[in-house]
Amino acid sequence: MKDAGTGESGRAVGGADGPGPDGEEGVDERLLARVRTALSRSSGPVTPPVVVDALRASAEPLGTAGALRVAPRLGAALVGAGALQVLLDEPGVTDVLVNGPDAVWVDRGRGLRRAHVRLGDEAAVRALAVRLAAGAGRRLDDASPCVDARLPDGVRLHAVLPPVSPAGTLLSLRVPRREGMDLDQLVAAGSVPAGWALVLRRVVEHRLAFLVSGGTSSGKTTVLASLLGLADPRERVVLVEDAGELQPRLPHVVRLEARHGNVEGVGSVGLDELVRHALRMRPDRLVVGECRGAEVRDLLAALNTGHDGGCGTVHANTAADVPARLEALGALAGLDARALTTQAASALDVVLHLRRDARGRRMEEVALVGRRGDELVVVPALTASGPGPAWGDLAARLDLDPGQPPAGASAGGERLLPRGAARPAVAGDPAPAGALR
Repeated sequence: MKDAGTGESGRAVGGADGPGPDGEEGVDERLLARVRTALSRSSGPVTPPVVVDALRASAEPLGTAGALRVAPRLGAALVGAGALQVLLDEPGVTDVLVNGPDAVWVDRGRGLRRAHVRLGDEAAVRALAVRLAAGAGRRLDDASPCVDARLPDGVRLHAVLPPVSPAGTLLSLRVPRREGMDLDQLVAAGSVPAGWALVLRRVVEHRLAFLVSGGTSSGKTTVLASLLGLADPRERVVLVEDAGELQPRLPHVVRLEARHGNVEGVGSVGLDELVRHALRMRPDRLVVGECRGAEVRDLLAALNTGHDGGCGTVHANTAADVPARLEALGALAGLDARALTTQAASALDVVLHLRRDARGRRMEEVALVGRRGDELVVVPALTASGPGPAWGDLAARLDLDPGQPPAGASAGGERLLPRGAARPAVAGDPAPAGALR
């Protein structure tokens, strides 16, 4: 079957030539054409009840039960992700990746596995990518062969067409978590050490500014949303995101989302501009979903001018790599290394680093941001092996007992001084230029 204007193969589950992954046969081309014709006579969004009504109007002798059975597959073929929709709807799925018509991979939270889904041929994969991009209001063709967009249901779409991808059309679909997890659930899942929960609660309660760092798909957004849920419900939280992913459990949340340029390349609204607008909206907390460009300058400026408690995420391999990452982002905004160090050392307090490996996603370090001379440094306070050198200072800031680190750790280590505090000299100290402050 053909999708209007694209020539897309309409195999909603598996394909018309065989069963899909759920054992059901694909959608008949003639039936799809009749339903499409019936839908063209109606206005408004294509919802499941609308598809069922169109099925009944198609003169196909399916009956009510048959119509209800076929409607989801028809909806997927018409406005959903086609044969991929069954995977996107599966509980626990985080990513669906397409490397070719016969190369579909799915991550159910335990790493990538091959999925038994066929998408027809290269033309069908390309048509699906083009249709999904169009549904997100974006252009995808030979003149614009790459797209990054959010679908109406919140799924994050990235698509690449040949010749940029020589082997064929590539699709990457990131599924947002349908229901957020609170801190207790993260602890129960093993993503956060149980002994660290009180520390994280105090970070939010004491309005320390923090960044959640980690690699791709390490759980940064999930952790950030769970920590925001610990904020005072009377606070007004303003979210600035490229694509809306954060779903904090708070009653007073205002969301701003970046806008890409149109086909002519005009009309874009970047994160840096949105951060400036957010500051005029009386935020109690300013949140940047992901710092990845010039907006880092405006975020740091905001955190340095009385907007405490702000937070965001940043990509970094380790917590110790966060200063280098911020320096690179600052360069995009015209900040030199010294200016970035001055801004970040005064604006940021804590880095929470996450890692994803074969054992899953977990928080592996809580660190303090400080300054050593003209260098921005991130010093471990809590690690998987015990307290780090900055634990004493972090405990003091959070009104915790430095001598009682989280269970399983032993006290000790040097102190990272609070912002602006003077360090008393002790025997064996390096020169003052090397002191952490």
